[in-house]
Amino acid sequence: MSALAKRPVLTVQLCTYNRKALLGRVMSALFDQDLDPDEYEIVLVDDGSTDGSYESVIAKLQPPCSLHVVRQRNAGLARGRNTGIARARGEYILFMDDDVLATPGLLSAHMRFHREHPRSICRAGVINVDDFDSLPPARYSWRNYSGAYFWTTNVSLPLALVKEAGGFDERFREYGWEDLELGFRLRTMGVPSMLARDAIVYHFKPPVPRANVLSMVRQARAQGRTAVQFLRKHPHWRVALATGQVAPIRFWSGVARAAGWPRVLERLSGAGGDDAPANVPPAVQRWAAHRLARAAYFEEIAASDGSR
Repeated sequence: MSALAKRPVLTVQLCTYNRKALLGRVMSALFDQDLDPDEYEIVLVDDGSTDGSYESVIAKLQPPCSLHVVRQRNAGLARGRNTGIARARGEYILFMDDDVLATPGLLSAHMRFHREHPRSICRAGVINVDDFDSLPPARYSWRNYSGAYFWTTNVSLPLALVKEAGGFDERFREYGWEDLELGFRLRTMGVPSMLARDAIVYHFKPPVPRANVLSMVRQARAQGRTAVQFLRKHPHWRVALATGQVAPIRFWSGVARAAGWPRVLERLSGAGGDDAPANVPPAVQRWAAHRLARAAYFEEIAASDGSR
């Protein structure tokens, strides 16, 4: 891995876990940037991958910029992010995920933003795609809107502000909310979050195969538990609204559970142990899978906060 003497202006920080199939494309896109390689570095944290990601992909990378790889036991995204922050040398840090494909002008767009807004969060554009081979034009539109104040799929800010806020809370060990929790603290510090429409990435979001529905439900349950953890730490209306822990939503989710709606969704998605009915179109099966995960999320919230 190259180690350039000049301090970079921007650090790109990624954590990866068992993404061998995507990681090569993700890293190649970050190498193929129109920003001078001396101006940026990449800090990649391998959070205990067991699929051969290091041997098959990471060890064979040939970066034009400075690349720092940290391998650690699986410890969760919050700790992995903090490991990356500790290694970062840039004035600014850009957080991305290991299933995100950068456009060639991504890093330049982030730097233009920070030249104009040096003490702000650059909340950048994310376009969801179901593969990396047939990409739509890199144009931000209302279809891509996210109201997240701080979403680590594609977000940057001064490194000093991340450290001032205390980094990521490593008590968030399960999936979900660790980035929005840091964003909440940055908001309370008075750090503005502004949208950069020209800083675009593609986020890999393929259709959910029937075999993965149960995994999706498990992830939703973990996110439900961390949602409760988030609101307990910050009992604020913004957190309650963001996580769906408000009375009307919880009431209707409880009604749906009592009426047996999750069992219907299991049947439609094929997650109940049998195949979905033959006359259910694939689009309906996918819709049912997402709704089942959402139902599991709210069921886990009710179980975790003792309201069930």
